[in-house]
Amino acid sequence: MTAGGRHDEAWAAHRAAWLLDARRRRTLLDPLSDREPLEPKDAYLIQSKVNEARLLAGDLPVGFKLGYTSKPMREQMGVTAPNYGLLTDRMLLSNDSVAGSFLLQPRVEPEVGLVLGKPLVGLITRHEALGAVKYAAACLEVVDSVWADYRFTAEDNTADGSSAAQVVIGPPLPVLPRDLVHTGVVLYRNGAVLGTSAAAAASGNPIDSLVWLVHQLHEEGIGLEPGMLVITGGLTSAVELAPGDVVEAEFQSRCRVGVRRLPHTSNASRAATTN
Repeated sequence: MTAGGRHDEAWAAHRAAWLLDARRRRTLLDPLSDREPLEPKDAYLIQSKVNEARLLAGDLPVGFKLGYTSKPMREQMGVTAPNYGLLTDRMLLSNDSVAGSFLLQPRVEPEVGLVLGKPLVGLITRHEALGAVKYAAACLEVVDSVWADYRFTAEDNTADGSSAAQVVIGPPLPVLPRDLVHTGVVLYRNGAVLGTSAAAAASGNPIDSLVWLVHQLHEEGIGLEPGMLVITGGLTSAVELAPGDVVEAEFQSRCRVGVRRLPHTSNASRAATTN
């Protein structure tokens, strides 16, 4: 048994292998919570086993993503609290890149990325977080859930790494970290405006998203290192990235970041049963 959870590491490793196998086979799954009780500690334990497998396969940790820090995203997905997932080097994309062909059902959301110049560990304050941020960047997160039709509980989503798949890193935002809250963003798909928001949608301030993450990591006995990237949560509802689509976000000061998907990308299949 894990503290606060129902299940042990062997159980989590088995569920993690199931998730990884589904992604390899490009198969969508029904939520694990449909079959058995799943608590937050259980979900993070599964996520840790997925992360271990990825790191053993050669991925390098480069930071973290935050999920559901904005009210629009929580309402869209029916969850009530933030969560987080690991980012690795294989997830990072340069501006205007093509999204990975391995994606199952990708969606895109604009985010403020924070790059650290100093370590952050423990029960930090907002002042300490501000002092550790080297710069902020315009980013797009490409989320990709293994759960069919994005039907899941917060625990299912956490087990799946908070749907972390790829991050497009755009230009640095020409504002000081303390002024991020005033930064606006417009989201486009194929040239049409699909959403508008501001950085304040991320926990009221992206810096507060960072503080929340460091506090959560402190409970696990870890922290953040210099050079790490933290994307602080979707600022609008996520939009589908269908074959042939181009999704772009323009932040204030004309900082633009974009991603596209090839026109002839195959879709994932759906599993007949869950494990």
